Amino acid sequence: QVQLGESGGGSVQAGGSLRLSCASSGRTFSGYGLGWFRQAPGKEREFVAAISRAGGIIYYADSVKGRFTISRDNVKNTMYLQMNSLKPEDTAVYYCAAAGRAGDLQNSKVDYWGQGTQVTVSS
Repeated sequence: QVQLGESGGGSVQAGGSLRLSCASSGRTFSGYGLGWFRQAPGKEREFVAAISRAGGIIYYADSVKGRFTISRDNVKNTMYLQMNSLKPEDTAVYYCAAAGRAGDLQNSKVDYWGQGTQVTVSS
């Protein structure tokens, strides 16, 4: 069982930056691929980024490539999403997620979800 909790959301102007964190309880953190999804009002939840258990494999959605960076610290049991050059269309609730492999997350196959954190980007 993995429990996930996001933090770091907030409001920022277009072009600004935010860093999201996802902390996990439990001793099996390093045994899971981790990722981020987001859901904007009236839209389906979509994949943003995923990172493999040791951090060597990373996937990004095309919409965030070059602007967002996913990373993880298996000692601190924490995953991060550094978001730069934010755009109004990045406004959404951001969720962290865990699955057996990063590839599963890229295919939206999720075993565990966090509760979400709001990110609002104003123009």
